[in-house]
Amino acid sequence: MKSRGLMIYAVVYLLFLYAPVLLLPMFAFNDSTIIAFPLTGFTTDWFSELRNTPALHTAVKNSVFIAVISAVLATLLGICAARAATKFDFPAKRGVMGFIMLPLVLPEIIVAVSLLVVMVQVLNLPLTNWSVIAAHVLICTPFSIAILNGAFQNIDGALEEAAMDLGETRWSTFRLVTFPLVMPGIISSLLISFTISLDEFIIAFFMTGANPTMPVYIWGLLRFPSKLPAVMALGTILVVLSIALLILAEFFRRRGLRRAGLKDTGGFL
Repeated sequence: MKSRGLMIYAVVYLLFLYAPVLLLPMFAFNDSTIIAFPLTGFTTDWFSELRNTPALHTAVKNSVFIAVISAVLATLLGICAARAATKFDFPAKRGVMGFIMLPLVLPEIIVAVSLLVVMVQVLNLPLTNWSVIAAHVLICTPFSIAILNGAFQNIDGALEEAAMDLGETRWSTFRLVTFPLVMPGIISSLLISFTISLDEFIIAFFMTGANPTMPVYIWGLLRFPSKLPAVMALGTILVVLSIALLILAEFFRRRGLRRAGLKDTGGFL
């Protein structure tokens, strides 16, 4: 009886969570500018309209540039922090790591307003793509650390000790032994950070300058009802891309566990 009740709860929860997402492709292929039932027909014109919108292309290029740079920087910082947290002891270790992971629990609106005040009022810097990158690195780094912590913890320390006993330095041991073993975790971190940065709206809305990111551009389109089907089409593409990246990240995570000879106890999917 309990298992049946849990199953019903899980099904209802998943429907509540994903039913709105399923509406995106339905209206994206609907031959009407009105987002309402009943559906009037099938068309791919809204996807074709995306190809003929130069402003959207610019916004996509900005988002991809920001997402790539943010993912690389967040992963580099994540590697350093995860390595230090799993292999070394230092004063106030838990406090330092907790402070680094704080953006995971802070409301994004608070982070966005605080960064805007610091950037404009304190540092007197212009709002550009690099201001968005700095903000996205801040929120992506904790996710990167969470992924890479597991990757570093799964490494057998005897392998690194054996390499150094054979004459390798700490750097060459990391490059030749540790780095290849944590590579699946690094790839997962890059993909997750890229997805988070690409889809992030609240911080980008506050920190973007004259060149909006794709989510900010989509928000601007919502003022025009005739553009809503095109927004649905773009949303469909983003959902498919995000799911594909998450599946790819999970694949590399599980591959890393298999290479380490460990059992999978749950992950992204």
